[in-house]
Amino acid sequence: MSHLLRRPFGSHGKVHEITPQSAGWRYVGFNLYRLRQSEAVGELTGENEAIIVMVEGKANLVAAGKDWGELGERMNVFEKTPPHSLYVPNGQAWEARAATDCTIAVCRAPGRGRHPARRIGPDGIALTERGKGTNTRYINNIAMENEDFCDSLLVTEVFTPAGHWSSYPSHRHDEDDFPRITYLEETYYHRLNPAQGFGIQRVYTDDRRLDETVAVADGDVVLVPRGHHPCGAPYGFEMYYLNVMAGPLRKWRFIADPAVQWIMDRDVR
Repeated sequence: MSHLLRRPFGSHGKVHEITPQSAGWRYVGFNLYRLRQSEAVGELTGENEAIIVMVEGKANLVAAGKDWGELGERMNVFEKTPPHSLYVPNGQAWEARAATDCTIAVCRAPGRGRHPARRIGPDGIALTERGKGTNTRYINNIAMENEDFCDSLLVTEVFTPAGHWSSYPSHRHDEDDFPRITYLEETYYHRLNPAQGFGIQRVYTDDRRLDETVAVADGDVVLVPRGHHPCGAPYGFEMYYLNVMAGPLRKWRFIADPAVQWIMDRDVR
């Protein structure tokens, strides 16, 4: 199995735990919890800021000394409604108690304490179409750079229809050379509809020193330390993924694979 592919290590409780140490990089961390109604989980943010995303279900959140009430609305991620999320700065604690069975993602990256805790969405998040033809996909931007309430994190959801490509045309963001390109590590948390299906993700560099193609199952995470990273959803299977990105600068600037640059030049993304 590719070292970039991380299978869930269970179906209940904490099922993913990706740290900079386990990923072999410097910035991005990602945890995923699957809770039953009335179960609780909590963490200390430490040196990291966190965005808690209610992927599915509802939970009551307490964070940074405040009761944020019940967060969550969609019971199945493929409803595609905007997610409820919560930003928690570094040096704080949070706790979630499941009001229903739920799936909770915890996106982490270094924090500098410049922003207070706050709710994110669902107000202000709208499902947005991107791409053309079988490159069309739909985006829920949770915390991209136009929103200045994070120190490091960039977080978004993407829905890719069956038979379509996503994170395409192939592009990379693996150099710290702003404004030409930025260095951003990235995780993809994948879901599939129907769940018994599979998707494809390729991660490759221009020189092919890294060139991995993996079949992702429902619930898998793919690490993107560098290189281009397109995804494909086979006919019959809709794909969702939650992206977490972070690096030394909270800007998303990328360079296309030269082999597909002509598509970028021709199409409006």
